[in-house]
Amino acid sequence: MSDLNGVMMQYFHWYIPADGSLWTQLADTSEELAQAGITALWLPPAYKGIGGAADVGYGVYDMYDLGEFDQKGSVPTKYGTKEQYLQAVQQLRKAGVQVYADTVLNHRMGADQAESCRATPYRRGDRLHPKGDLREILAYTGFSFPGRAGVHSSFQWHWQHFDAVDYDHSNPGEWDTVYLLEGKSFDDEVSQEFGNFAYLMGCDLDCQHPEVREELARWGRWYLDNTGVDGFRLDAIKHIAAWFFPEWLDALEKHAGKDLFVVGEYWVNSLSTLLWYIDDVGGRMAVFDVPLHYNFHRAGLAGGEYDLRRILDGSVMQARPTHAVTFVENHDSQPLQALESVVEPWFKPLAYALILLRSEGYPCLFYADYYGAEYDDKGKDGNRYHCVMPSHRFLLDCFLDARKRYAYGPQYDYFDHPAVIGWTRLGDDEHPGGMAVLMSNGGDGFKWMEVGQPDTVYHDITGHQTEVVTTNEHGWGEFRCKGGSVSVWVRDA
Repeated sequence: MSDLNGVMMQYFHWYIPADGSLWTQLADTSEELAQAGITALWLPPAYKGIGGAADVGYGVYDMYDLGEFDQKGSVPTKYGTKEQYLQAVQQLRKAGVQVYADTVLNHRMGADQAESCRATPYRRGDRLHPKGDLREILAYTGFSFPGRAGVHSSFQWHWQHFDAVDYDHSNPGEWDTVYLLEGKSFDDEVSQEFGNFAYLMGCDLDCQHPEVREELARWGRWYLDNTGVDGFRLDAIKHIAAWFFPEWLDALEKHAGKDLFVVGEYWVNSLSTLLWYIDDVGGRMAVFDVPLHYNFHRAGLAGGEYDLRRILDGSVMQARPTHAVTFVENHDSQPLQALESVVEPWFKPLAYALILLRSEGYPCLFYADYYGAEYDDKGKDGNRYHCVMPSHRFLLDCFLDARKRYAYGPQYDYFDHPAVIGWTRLGDDEHPGGMAVLMSNGGDGFKWMEVGQPDTVYHDITGHQTEVVTTNEHGWGEFRCKGGSVSVWVRDA
């Protein structure tokens, strides 16, 4: 699915300043990221959203407008102009860094015209039983993109291309309602929450409509031709029929003449569901390891009460490592977001060591964990909060360097104590020396572990331990770590 020793980075968070500077910043730091050991970047949605220059990108309005047209109150997107975006992609690929485009195929928002149509109302929490009869509604489903005026694509969206909406302009006071449009059905092969979770928000695309499938394939080919990206991060896939994606990928890969890396966001804390999905799409895409993220979330909250021997249990990383994109935090789980499930700052170095320094999975760093973040927003209780996410860049750079130089060869696990776990990598012919990783969520820890190098001096690259360790004649050493911390031991140069 990916470079076995590659590292992806999510190069944004929800509260990136809306000043149009991200693409320029990215172009300027592309070489620096490559030198650090980042081999691929997941970039935010690059097209115009309903909020124009303030939109994070998931309220997608026009996927052909990459910051080129005066639509929704601005020419640039939140991150910059089309020219700046293409320049950033070019600079990244020149530096040897792959680019994955965030792609929202589930819905459209901010229509240009309202249209009369007929629909059956359902409660948001029950998609199986109508709460009323088929009736006339006025839905914002007409997308003519007057600001773009047919450039790049003449396709226009109308109510026939959607299967459901959540707003009737002729009855604006009716809340908590999803309107299933006449002649439509909610997609199959989707999440079964609420009975059927095909509908999420906005105007829900009807992937059973042939014109919709043709347009999405046409857009995908256009995007590849115009940007040169290497793959896609697919948003909200649990709301889209699983059978659609192999067809879509066939069209794009045939056009590109190469395999494309694809990772899907199926947000569910259920290994069995994620394994079902991977199999249902024929193994054509990886998935984000949501269960592993929740293990990290719980471990951080529980402190020394958490049994570290169980930290990988129920994860895609453990069960299907070839299709696991592992992560610690992302834009949805960060503080004050809808799926808030924060990994405590003290535990993040331990979590990142687990995804960066082991052999399983394709790790993804989070921008706010690397650079830090500070912002204000309302919480779920309606009160405003000031959030500070500390930078872990020093340790992350240490881990990235260790991954590049030492994370090779056989892996021996020492998950034999509830508060102190470790593992070693023995290296290979091209990367000799090996590596030992030890972490504790309680007090100071130590463990005898084998690195395969007899009579060799090792030091802790994190600086947490200042004394060296010398292995015995059999290649074993007593490695140490401080309480609530992680140490990474490599051979002295």
